[in-house]
Amino acid sequence: MTEDRVDRQYLSMPHVQPGMVVGLFGGSFNPPHEGHLLVAEIALRRLGLDQLWWMVTPGNPLKSRSELASLGDRIAMSAKLVQDPRVKITAFEQALGSPYTAHTLSHIAARNRGVHFVWIMGADSLRSFHRWQKWQSIVCTFPIAVIDRPGSTLSFLSSKMTRTFDHARIDEDDAGILWRKQAPAWTFIHGPRSALSSTNLRLGVS
Repeated sequence: MTEDRVDRQYLSMPHVQPGMVVGLFGGSFNPPHEGHLLVAEIALRRLGLDQLWWMVTPGNPLKSRSELASLGDRIAMSAKLVQDPRVKITAFEQALGSPYTAHTLSHIAARNRGVHFVWIMGADSLRSFHRWQKWQSIVCTFPIAVIDRPGSTLSFLSSKMTRTFDHARIDEDDAGILWRKQAPAWTFIHGPRSALSSTNLRLGVS
């Protein structure tokens, strides 16, 4: 599968209904691996999600595209890896014409009234989160669940995002009702961790 032959089903937002609780898990997935799957499984269980959108992004503005596999290939690898029917693989961002998360979340919010969304991110993303375009707007759009990743457990103590929005942190024991909170609201979820990384997999490092 190549980027020019992405199945149209992946270029539209998954179907949802008002009242549903949906997790948004975006990334390059270059390649997707068991570590990503573990984050998705933890999010589904701890956040009480009805669905999780596995959002394969066209590209990351903060990363080089030189080693980026085609969108079609990354979708195909994700579809092969994911078995849970609650996880919906999508690449609708390709049709938005913007690589920025703030724009994506605004688009989702405007078109899914009555649906409760939670943005899901690995703790390893906290280090650079303040470099994302309109990062404070992202925090104020949907509640955020930060999932622990190897080597990143203490990132929530030092990152600019968590220091700026320390007042909005809720206890991990209340993760199951995070979706009820008005953004800004976030929690840090501990749990099983996988040492796998897409970078190391591309380099052939175990």
